[in-house]
Amino acid sequence: MDLDAQFDKVLYRYDELREQLAAGGGDFARQSKEFSDLGPVVEAIQALKKGQEEAYEAAQMMTDASADADMKAMAEEEFYVLKDKLPALKLQVQLMLLPKDEADERNAILEVRAGTGGEEAALFAAELFRMYERYAALQGWRFETLEANDTGIGGVKEAVATITGRGVFARLKFESGVHRVQRVPATEASGRIHTSAATVAVLPEAEEVDVQIEDKDLRIDVYRSQGAGGQHVNTTDSAVRITHLPTNTVVTCQDEKSQHKNKAKAMKVLRARIYEQMRSVADAERSANRKTQVGSGDRSERIRTYNFPQGRVTDHRINLTLYKIEEVMKGDGLEELVAALVTADQAERLAEMGE
Repeated sequence: MDLDAQFDKVLYRYDELREQLAAGGGDFARQSKEFSDLGPVVEAIQALKKGQEEAYEAAQMMTDASADADMKAMAEEEFYVLKDKLPALKLQVQLMLLPKDEADERNAILEVRAGTGGEEAALFAAELFRMYERYAALQGWRFETLEANDTGIGGVKEAVATITGRGVFARLKFESGVHRVQRVPATEASGRIHTSAATVAVLPEAEEVDVQIEDKDLRIDVYRSQGAGGQHVNTTDSAVRITHLPTNTVVTCQDEKSQHKNKAKAMKVLRARIYEQMRSVADAERSANRKTQVGSGDRSERIRTYNFPQGRVTDHRINLTLYKIEEVMKGDGLEELVAALVTADQAERLAEMGE
């Protein structure tokens, strides 16, 4: 469908909804939301159409033999102003017409796990977790740790958090995948560079209405919370392990002293993981047709390398290298990577729209 046909379809639907709302009797809440969502798109389309019409009229005036020199000069000036302005208006409308990921406005569950590389991988996983915590704070989001299985010397085998705020999943969904680090470990006497990795998963938070979980499908085990090295940090059975039997998905939580709170947090993570599995199945065909796979979310894919000796961070999906590793690890430099990934995904989808 060409762009003009898409415009006409949106304008027709907007008028149709206005008439339905005026007549009443339909699903008012749904119709009202769709009408409200389409409002900014319609305004942008109308602004683009008006600009195109004015540019056409100015071009006609420029070639009008009966027009005086001053009128032609004014028309020429207006034409070139509009010519510079129209591409941005067109891009704005195209971006607004891109299919929306309904999960984009959701909160997110962040999971970071140490991969290959032993204790160095666990230390890197902890640094990544702190990086996202700082980035969340800079964005004005709330970051709450749900589970942190630490190693006792600063690393984590696994850490899970909820990130709450506006558009969290839309900004962070491209962080899922394998993050590789290259550096000389503090424990390395010979000064050799080691390579290790951590896996990041960003899942949209799911509501109970999104995922129906039956009690009969759950096995819930309770046990005593343990700290690093296996020492007991709690004398009551407050830690919770929940197994979803149909999918064999296992979630543990021992961060709270209350068994009830640990169970609630574990259920939140479980819902998110099952919801993501459902989304993955639904998106499989579409993802298979994607060309650059910026947003594939494949957690086995190596997406980024952090090279400390060279001070660089490279995102392999978009071939972007930043020589500001300290800023990235502190969280404030991460936005440049996030913004570039969002832009690359939009460009990819715009190209698909034009095919």
